[in-house]
Amino acid sequence: MAKAKKAKKAKKAKKAASKLKRRKLKAAKPAPRKKATRKTARKVSAKPAPKPKPARKPKPARKPLAPQRPAPAAPPPGERIGVVTHYYGDLSVAVVKLDPATILRVGDNIHIQGHTSDFSQRVESLQIGHESVNEVGPDDDFGLKVADHAREHDVVYRVK
Repeated sequence: MAKAKKAKKAKKAKKAASKLKRRKLKAAKPAPRKKATRKTARKVSAKPAPKPKPARKPKPARKPLAPQRPAPAAPPPGERIGVVTHYYGDLSVAVVKLDPATILRVGDNIHIQGHTSDFSQRVESLQIGHESVNEVGPDDDFGLKVADHAREHDVVYRVK
């Protein structure tokens, strides 16, 4: 039994070696060339030498552009009172952290401004710990129902 297995392995190895040899021979043979006929020989020799291209004119130098100045930043719409720390999209509620020495009441007009958000609204409801309140004081974190999408780090202003 062992001799039969060895014979099979030797036969496979011999077959693989012959395949490899055939592949090498195919790759080594150059492609057959077509013989030139009289017509093609005349065409090749009848072509005139290519004309030299005319020299390109140098492009005129461009004037340097004046340095671009950034557009002046618009003044804030009011007094800064806090920053949005979180936004719950499914509820349209922004969590706001008030700055020190500020008070916000229901009925005040606020403006929320950030990188992509910029809207004004009237404060309709304020909540601290899921309880409605009419007024929030300094350094309070509170929930505020907003009319548009607010993002973290948006600044909240009081508009007069």
